[in-house]
Amino acid sequence: MSNDLSLDKTIIKYDGKELELKVLKGTVGPSVIDIRSLYNDLGVFTYDPGYGSTGSCESAITFIDGEEGVLLHRGYPIDQLAKESSFLEFAFLLLNGELPKKD
Repeated sequence: MSNDLSLDKTIIKYDGKELELKVLKGTVGPSVIDIRSLYNDLGVFTYDPGYGSTGSCESAITFIDGEEGVLLHRGYPIDQLAKESSFLEFAFLLLNGELPKKD
């Protein structure tokens, strides 16, 4: 996710204050509400037991959906990479964003 992938904005109201938050589109998966300014602007935190609805980081390399059993590296399923790619090909993918070509 990146700030330049902002789709929309949403408004949160708390204790007589109003805060506009960006909605960011994930590369894969659902959109997210960027709450980084929530504490500074409204003085509150979010409550999400087990972090079930919280994106913990931004990654251009890996996507994980544990509930669905999905692990992607640069868009490729890990089982496909394990079966069809060597360690060096996999390292190349992570570093360069694409698998090497035969030539």
